[in-house]
Order: sequence, then C-alpha cells, then structure tokens
Amino acid sequence: MATDELQPPGGTGARPGLPTTELFTEVQQSTEFGELRRSHRSFAFPLTVGFVAWYLLYVLLSSYAGGFMGTRLFGNINVALVLGLGQFLTTFLIAWFYSRHAATRLDPKGAAIKSRMEERS
Repeated sequence: MATDELQPPGGTGARPGLPTTELFTEVQQSTEFGELRRSHRSFAFPLTVGFVAWYLLYVLLSSYAGGFMGTRLFGNINVALVLGLGQFLTTFLIAWFYSRHAATRLDPKGAAIKSRMEERS
C-alpha cells in the first residue's frame, strides 16, 4: 500500500471516518473509560494473583513435599495427580468466569464507548 493511500489530501494524517488522536486521548481520560479499566482490573488482577499463587504452591509442594504429594488417595491416584489436574480445571474455570464477566460487564461498556467514538469521527 502506498503512503499516499494512508493520508487524505492535504497531508493532515487523519483519515475520514476514523477517530483522531485527540479523541482517543479524550476518551482515555473520561470517567466511563476509567470505570471500564477498573472493572477489568478488579476482576483480572485478583484472579491472576490467586492462580499464580495456586500454581506456585503446586510447584513448591512438588519440589519440597514429595511424601505428601505421593500420598495415595485411592488406587494409583495420589495427591500430586489430583492437584495437577486441578491446575487444568482451575485454568478452564478462570477462562469461563472471565468470559462471563467480559460479556456482562466489559463488552457493553466498551461497545458504548466505541459507538460514541464512531459517532464523533
């Protein structure tokens, strides 16, 4: 694509129908965008910290508590296997919780911000 296709005549750098840098800056500083960021952070950060702590606990137990991790629960199933499978289960649960949170709380706010930006550009 040639560079003249990216800029309208006059060389201002803004393309018709697209938000300007000023509009992006204005939206980023708005209360509504701040609420969207807070809603995302208040959900994602605690889950991330919790999951990393849970993962590190598993790694530390595997490294330093071999006797405990080798404890048989039933048949050939031991604590290490159950906790290891729990890691996978936790990953899928977090993804599911996040997708529900995003669909109900983040996406509507993001769509409202986007539509207002498109109206103004």
